[in-house]
Amino acid sequence: MTTAAAGGPRTYQVRTYGCQMNVHDSERISGLLEQAGYVRAGEAEDTPDVVVFNTCAVRENADNRLYGNLGHLRPVKNRHPGMQIAVGGCLAQKDRGDIVRRAPWVDVVFGTHNIGSLPVLLERARHNAAAEVEILESLDVFPSTLPTRRESTYAGWVSISVGCNNTCTFCIVPSLRGREKDRRPGDILSEVRALVDEGVLEVTLLGQNVNSYGVEFGDRYAFGKLLRACGEIDGLERVRFTSPHPKDFTDDVIAAMAETPNVCPSLHMPLQSGSDDVLRAMRRSYRSEKYLGIIEKVRAAMPDAAITTDIIVGFPGETEADFERTLDVVREARFASAFTFQYSKRPGTPAASMDGQLPKQVVQERYERLIACVEEITWAENKKLVGETVEVLVAVGEGRKDERTGRMSGRACDGRLVHFDVGSLAGAIRPGDLVETTVTYAAPHHLNADGQPLSHRRTRAGDAVEAGRVPRTGGVSLGLPTVGVPPAAPPAESACVR
Repeated sequence: MTTAAAGGPRTYQVRTYGCQMNVHDSERISGLLEQAGYVRAGEAEDTPDVVVFNTCAVRENADNRLYGNLGHLRPVKNRHPGMQIAVGGCLAQKDRGDIVRRAPWVDVVFGTHNIGSLPVLLERARHNAAAEVEILESLDVFPSTLPTRRESTYAGWVSISVGCNNTCTFCIVPSLRGREKDRRPGDILSEVRALVDEGVLEVTLLGQNVNSYGVEFGDRYAFGKLLRACGEIDGLERVRFTSPHPKDFTDDVIAAMAETPNVCPSLHMPLQSGSDDVLRAMRRSYRSEKYLGIIEKVRAAMPDAAITTDIIVGFPGETEADFERTLDVVREARFASAFTFQYSKRPGTPAASMDGQLPKQVVQERYERLIACVEEITWAENKKLVGETVEVLVAVGEGRKDERTGRMSGRACDGRLVHFDVGSLAGAIRPGDLVETTVTYAAPHHLNADGQPLSHRRTRAGDAVEAGRVPRTGGVSLGLPTVGVPPAAPPAESACVR
């Protein structure tokens, strides 16, 4: 047992920046630390024994954000000499020993490929009273084999692959996460079953490019098969995935989505730009016509599907005509929502040295026009749902105004955020439960349902929330390279660390 100077267990805190992959990696970091005897610091505790920064390197200000936060911790650590600071994630993979050079009070730096080394590195740094930097160039242990402390009782991330084989000119991820490595289907399905055994109702299959899944073991239809196999798991009510790449999108995946009842009618598919010239410069191997064709097929199979996207404004060389073409595609695609970004130069990417870097004021003006266009469309699409009945998986922390308005919040099956009135069921509805309600009002980014709920279903996930249980899944060994429902899972006690 790792113990603090006062004799009790050492406490930890993980601070996460970036994408869903980082969020899930942080769950593994928490699981590793708790397996090593650490205890999660309470909300009010401002001096945990270990602070771990799980970093992102995608945005331009990522460095400033990290070093600013490290600077704020320096005087705290000076007042508490036993405190340790660790930095991991994509920025650690990129900056390596420079982190300790710029912030000598950091104790451990670890990369994206060796998360499992963290407890040992902390012990070694403490024993040697010196910083430990360990950055591997390739994956040493597949992350699924690591213990995981899940942040949600009712919804869970499940990695199906790590790394990326694409070469988008704006993206630094492949150089930091490595080439794509796929988990075997039996491994994935075992983890999903373990989560369901813990009460989880919804899983999101996660990868840098989920629909290229299977490339490593030679089955280009593996992702569609995996979706169908998830549909055979009793107790799994919702399946989502993120993010697919348009170049790898195949018709069998659309069919699997439409024909598998628990696969949600939602699709997040990055567009990045509506201009074919910009897509070519980005090295995105599809064009706007193909992208819109995929959306057309998805809507033909699932008319109510909510389609969301990512868009970058101000890529080097983007002309006004290019930008107008992006607006045209947005209007034609009728997105339910969009994550919009101003192009951010990242050292080490081809785009960083391209000619035609745009002035900030030009990018800002286009960005504002894009947001206005997106919100006009998302509001119009949401208004179509007024009067419709939606099933909401009740969530924690989705509605910032819930306490003041007397509402609770959650996600509809298509992923839309719904704030709903609890009516006479106040006190009975718990996060993790399922509620049917009628939409009464629409805004660009959410729906309101202000009448009495039509139904309320108590769930095992809600029971777990009420009991204060958090899913903890143990490492899942690699399975056989076949898709299908695996043999009967072992009892939950043997699959989970409690």
